[in-house]
Amino acid sequence: MATDRPHDPNHPAAPTAPRRPIDRVLAPFEQFTALEASGGILLLAAAALALVWANSPWSETYFALWQTEIRVGAAGFELAKPLILWINDGLMAVFFFVVGLEIKRELLVGELASPGKAALPIAAAIGGMVVPAGIYAFLNAGGDASAGWGIPMATDIAFVLGIVALLGSKVPPALKIFLTALAIVDDLGAVLVIALFYTEKISWLALGVAAVLLVVLAVANRLGVRSLLVYGIVGAAVWVAVLKSGVHATVAGVLLALTIPVRTRIPIEDFLARGRALLDRLEASVSGKPMVSHDRLAAVIALEDACEKVESPLHRLEHGLHGWVSYLIMPVFALANAGVVLGGGVSGLVAPAGLGVLLGLVLGKQIGVAGFSWLAVKTGAATLPGGVTWRHVYGGAWLAGIGFTMSLFIANLAFGAGELLDGSKLAILCASVVAALGGWLVLRGAGREGAGG
Repeated sequence: MATDRPHDPNHPAAPTAPRRPIDRVLAPFEQFTALEASGGILLLAAAALALVWANSPWSETYFALWQTEIRVGAAGFELAKPLILWINDGLMAVFFFVVGLEIKRELLVGELASPGKAALPIAAAIGGMVVPAGIYAFLNAGGDASAGWGIPMATDIAFVLGIVALLGSKVPPALKIFLTALAIVDDLGAVLVIALFYTEKISWLALGVAAVLLVVLAVANRLGVRSLLVYGIVGAAVWVAVLKSGVHATVAGVLLALTIPVRTRIPIEDFLARGRALLDRLEASVSGKPMVSHDRLAAVIALEDACEKVESPLHRLEHGLHGWVSYLIMPVFALANAGVVLGGGVSGLVAPAGLGVLLGLVLGKQIGVAGFSWLAVKTGAATLPGGVTWRHVYGGAWLAGIGFTMSLFIANLAFGAGELLDGSKLAILCASVVAALGGWLVLRGAGREGAGG
């Protein structure tokens, strides 16, 4: 960011470093990752690649790749799973860990921290879960696909925020905040559904071990332990214990996130005082005052240490893992799970399972999110954010029907391999495309009107 400070010969501007060849090579990638929509674009590309690969002459290699067995550990303490399960149980645990960090942050200092702010997104999220699940359950009551009622409950925030970013000024900032809070409540609901309804057999011994380890981490938090290494080592043990318990391993990610400290090691006032003193020392060297080079280095290291101590472990982890989740974990998950043979085509969509997913995401999300939001405002339980109109809310309700990542994840838990899973995947993909286009068209013409009822 440019400053307004006038040029002073005693305070010369820092020289601009010459561009290296590697800078020119990396520039397009840096520009891409700077886009808010970049995560959604990469996710879409991975899903498209999966569909093309699964329906190409090399489709056998696609399905064979994900069934490749990978072994980790030593004899007697070995985990052997197909690659698809390492992705769905392992990598996705990191995704859910970041979700858990976001949930904790929002509950403590974000949009869910106060009842007034939280009422509208909570109401919208509840409606966006209950109505789609009800539509699916009605169409599949008593059938072989009845277990899939949780599939249309999900919302993929990466795609939603990607589309919002592409719409630019046509979407008020308050709508983005509303949709983010809605998606976080939605994710919390999905985690509870996975833990309570998609667990077949429980090992109480393994679950007890996981509980003890989580208590150890909670106590460490209270004692002021801030070392991420401690939380990482014990957290890995929690993941293994939950995996062995029968509860889906990704639940461990959310539970572990709730133990991560949110308090800083030094108050902001101390950081500001220490930072100013250290910057003064560094500025002295720039203005020509003598300063031994190792003293300058010591000041830089001390400033770096102060920056680390004023940042909570929760924020440090959330910031550090965001890129890995957006640009690696979610695209790999999409590549591994979005591939479905389109030979069945329409038959999979009109089957009760496919139809339940399609109508649940496209129609149920609209009715649930917009309807429950309207009820919350009309009953006085919530108010529309400033600058947000009912057209904005309706457009957001359309976008909430983009289930994708979470819907694919729950579909795998509900059905396993087979025709029901393939039909559900196809319905998820079609519904997500329809919901994205519908939300785009509604919000494109919404403009920036004042909030209204």
